[in-house]
Amino acid sequence: MPTIRRCRPGKLTVLLVALLCQTMAVLASDHELTSPDGRIVVKIAAGSTIQWSVSFNGETLLQPSAIGITINGERFPGPKTKVQKQIATTHNDSIFSVVPVKNSWIPDVYKELKLTFAGGVALVFRAYNNGVAYRFVLDKKLPSLKVDAEDVNFQLNEANLAWWPQENDKEFISHYEALFDKVRIDTLPKQKYAYLPLYQTTPQGTKLVITESDLYDYPNLFLFPQGGGKLNGQFPPHVLKSHIAPRTDRREVLAEKASYIADTKGSRSLPWRLIMIAPDDVSLLSNELVFQLARPAAKADYSWLKPGKVAWDWYNANNLFGVPFESGINNTTYKYYIDFAARFGLEYVILDEGWSRTTTDVSAPRKEIDVKELTQYGASKGVGIILWTLWRPMDEKMDSLLDLFVQWGVKGIKVDFIQRADQYTVNFYERLAKACMDRKMLVDYHGAYKPVGLNRQYPNVINYEGVKGLENNKWADYITPEHNLTLPFTRMTAGPLDYTPGAMRNSSKKLFAVNFTEPMSRGTRAHQAAMYVMYEAPLQMLAETPSMYLQDTVFTRFIASIPTTWNKTVPLTGKIGTYAAIARRHDKKWYIGAMTDWEPRTLEAKLDFLPEGNYRIDILTDGINAAKYPVDYKIESKQVKKGDVIPMKMAGGGGWLAVLTPVQ
Repeated sequence: MPTIRRCRPGKLTVLLVALLCQTMAVLASDHELTSPDGRIVVKIAAGSTIQWSVSFNGETLLQPSAIGITINGERFPGPKTKVQKQIATTHNDSIFSVVPVKNSWIPDVYKELKLTFAGGVALVFRAYNNGVAYRFVLDKKLPSLKVDAEDVNFQLNEANLAWWPQENDKEFISHYEALFDKVRIDTLPKQKYAYLPLYQTTPQGTKLVITESDLYDYPNLFLFPQGGGKLNGQFPPHVLKSHIAPRTDRREVLAEKASYIADTKGSRSLPWRLIMIAPDDVSLLSNELVFQLARPAAKADYSWLKPGKVAWDWYNANNLFGVPFESGINNTTYKYYIDFAARFGLEYVILDEGWSRTTTDVSAPRKEIDVKELTQYGASKGVGIILWTLWRPMDEKMDSLLDLFVQWGVKGIKVDFIQRADQYTVNFYERLAKACMDRKMLVDYHGAYKPVGLNRQYPNVINYEGVKGLENNKWADYITPEHNLTLPFTRMTAGPLDYTPGAMRNSSKKLFAVNFTEPMSRGTRAHQAAMYVMYEAPLQMLAETPSMYLQDTVFTRFIASIPTTWNKTVPLTGKIGTYAAIARRHDKKWYIGAMTDWEPRTLEAKLDFLPEGNYRIDILTDGINAAKYPVDYKIESKQVKKGDVIPMKMAGGGGWLAVLTPVQ
């Protein structure tokens, strides 16, 4: 029940004291919610202002921070706001993941407090053992309403260090593909906003990640520094008119914007505002709160849904060598990719940008491409075809295009350059996910905002980009091992990421060179290999040209054997931007991936997670000369059992990958 402060009579009359106590009882109440393990405490002060605060193991993480919303010009809370009803519940459930990114079964254990106010507004708070969240629930009895603003604030320790994404577009046009600046949050200028998820560490070493979940029919949240450790949420306004800039096929122009952020239903839940909390970096690698807070998938037959690996063309510019034909965007080249995929058990080939008549007309292929012939050829080899498209053509002619792709035999689409985060665009994500689900097609969002749980309701949403990944090596030199080891603790906390690993032209720190058509990667070949376990991607790329993979079939077969979904995940160790190691199980086999920054490093894998019995461990790791010749690697095998400790020795910019198979 709410805690009401008692008023003690002094020199005031009994009548005045009684009136004061009654006023406080009506207008202000304090509430407390703890995590199931008692380590996280959420306090809510509800009255004419509503504030929440959070502590973890006695450390204040969030100082009192205001919550509010303005609907149809009316601000909540108002001067007479009071709690009419409160309901506290405890939940101990589990969630089954149709496409398991970390775990097939996810414990869903939390305490919840729902505060209902007059005027059809409620606030729901949840406390998990690894994070907290709140959301508005509206029951306005109106067919529609306009959300003018939502007041989202995080009053944090001003000495927190944040890994702040480098963003500056005033209209929130963003691919969510930034590098990160390590900065104290009280030193940031007010105009330098951050997209989510946003990672921070407190002076005491506690880790925080702020993000959101269950985002539907509403714009994305961005955070602006206000000084003194305060972050204020802002949203892209509702877009009334937009178009593509002249002489371009993808640059968005937001021609007319509303004064409100959303025009939506009168009765609905708004997105969850979420803080992940962890005592150390490695604990973040097991956090699935974005998925847990999202709405569930409908009960249906998903047996058609097939995650897997992809022979990808765009990174390697369709370059082949040692073949008796001219490579390029043509059927002969793609049949070669299909043959390569079939040989190594890859499930898909993507026809990326360039296959269609134009980038704005994807209703017909260019003259050198026959999509139906390729899908039939692929089907004969057990390989599916995925087609690339810009988002605008798909938005304008979604049903007719998807029906055409189904007629051609296409298994999925990669929709690109979405780059907006307003309400209309968020609705596009769901419309496309549903339309593809109805046709049993996969969706891979590129040029996209971060995962927000859509892949739980629509498991055919198989991956998201929203990450500065491998492709940037084609034009820049900033995809370093440090950057690669920042991603698991930042972007990947929100959900799967299409980083697109698999580079075979591997370089040392000093010898890297930018090359658009024959790109290199920074770090060792084993560093690339380890990404297939480290990075979560139910649709995972092999980015290099098949010609280079065929020069090293031992390596290629090793990475091609790594699954893309996981029944269980066990983080082993990690420090943001420095190193990480993780173990995952698929069926009865276990897989371990480890990566390091430019420092040579030896980590330890204690095999406590194994069941009883003997295992054969096959290890791919940096060769003795990897520091000066990064393509050098070695493979070794031995027998291990539960409890053994395995050293994971890596060169600078290196990696370590292992497959553990039960010995019968």
